Amino acid sequence: MIDKGVSKCLVIDASVAHAAGGEKAIYPTSVYCRDFLKAVLDICHKFVMTPDIREEWNNHQSQFARKWRSQMVAKGKFEFLDVSVNQELWDKIDAIAATDKQRRDMFKDLRLIEAAIATDKTVISLDDNTARKLFSRAATEVDELKDIVWVNPTKVEEEKPIEWLKNGANPEENRLLVNWRDSC
Repeated sequence: MIDKGVSKCLVIDASVAHAAGGEKAIYPTSVYCRDFLKAVLDICHKFVMTPDIREEWNNHQSQFARKWRSQMVAKGKFEFLDVSVNQELWDKIDAIAATDKQRRDMFKDLRLIEAAIATDKTVISLDDNTARKLFSRAATEVDELKDIVWVNPTKVEEEKPIEWLKNGANPEENRLLVNWRDSC
């Protein structure tokens, strides 16, 4: 059953936009990202974009994602926000990073986190191996990260992302960064 009652604002990383293939796509990542975006379009959820996220999308989106984005705007399912830099959060991430590489990797996606904090605290991204892992570790010490939901649309068996969307995209405990554990 599709929950049309409560619309959630989803911060969707450009990694998903880049990977989303058209109707003829057969590569699993392309298919999963396309199907996820189509589900967002069909269900009542909204897509959140900031100037930084827009720039990433503009540089990396597939043809399918470009068309999807236009459809989202046309349906009024698009929220454009100008989110200020949360310097306190950036300082906490700077202090917690164990290496310069970790710091760069987290800083690269911190604007997604800031947009999520400003809305419904939900990030959709393919980046499990770096960003999700690092932010998950940091969430044990950084309060702002504890309630962030992170969903990977390619984890169809483990996370059932489309089913989650249909059920209202609620912040289930196992999807919170603070509770996520890398399966590797």
